[in-house]
Amino acid sequence: MRRLRVLHVTHPDCLPPETDEGYSYKEIMRWKTDFDVVKALRELGHEVRSLGVDDELRPVRDMLDDYEPHIVFNLLEQFAGLPEMDQHVVSYLELRRVAYTGCNPRGLTLARDKSLAKKLVHYHRILTPAFLVFPRRRKVRIPAKLGYPAIVKSATEEASMGISQASVVEDEASLVERIGFIHDQIGTDAMVEEYIDGRELYVGVLGNQRKTVLPVWELGFGKLGKGASAPIATEKVKHDATYQKKMGITHGVAKNLPEGVEELAVRTVKRICRILEVDGYARIDFRMTADGRLYFLEANPNPEVAWEEELAASAELAGIEYPDLIRRIVNFGLARKRLI
Repeated sequence: MRRLRVLHVTHPDCLPPETDEGYSYKEIMRWKTDFDVVKALRELGHEVRSLGVDDELRPVRDMLDDYEPHIVFNLLEQFAGLPEMDQHVVSYLELRRVAYTGCNPRGLTLARDKSLAKKLVHYHRILTPAFLVFPRRRKVRIPAKLGYPAIVKSATEEASMGISQASVVEDEASLVERIGFIHDQIGTDAMVEEYIDGRELYVGVLGNQRKTVLPVWELGFGKLGKGASAPIATEKVKHDATYQKKMGITHGVAKNLPEGVEELAVRTVKRICRILEVDGYARIDFRMTADGRLYFLEANPNPEVAWEEELAASAELAGIEYPDLIRRIVNFGLARKRLI
């Protein structure tokens, strides 16, 4: 690969230092992804400049004009504090005819809205849990036939924000209380979803038109799977290392899957990416029942891509070392520019 000028964009709080020496684990986790990506890009021989983007596009415009990058490595997950606004930054890059990594703005728009994504996927006859959306600033009316247990989550937030074990509700009073929590504390519409009892599976995928589906990964609930009546991937389960160690939370390649599930996962992931127009790199989340049925939970374009995290670990199992993963992500962005 030729030497490129790469503009790395991220949230200002995630701008990485030159070295991770002397920082605490908590500090490192804030900018670990950005640090790993920038380090890999430089190891690949590229020139990299980083830019923190908060609530203005002017710094992006100025950097594009002054630096003239060959590609933007996009690690933004929000704009002006709103996750659903990050696709507009990518739309601006398309308007400027600038190559960028990760998902296109159409895929980001469809996948970020969990209820819309589920409607589209369900229309194409892919299994999804039954769900309802309760908008903010409207009276909460609970249908009489709503089943329990159910899980209450934000309709748009990612990274399990706002999800705790209390998100699993067994009765109407708990349901109403949790909907109010999402409305008031998270500040988004609430989605109430049928709880699917089963194994939590994640499937990474790389590519634009042609997709490479990575090995099926599994989140193991450890002690939660034995003690909680309905274990789920809460914020602590996903992001709190101390809690993970205490509860025996694991992640790794899914073993002892029922016959045919891996092939089904590959086909289903490719279909979901086509339906939601997701490209670049992504992770599709499922719940698998004991009889091998896969229920689509959500699509995550531009997922966590730090070294040793789920996507990178799954890619390594498939023979794609971390620098090569970053190289491929860059190449997908360069290839897409020819279609803009």
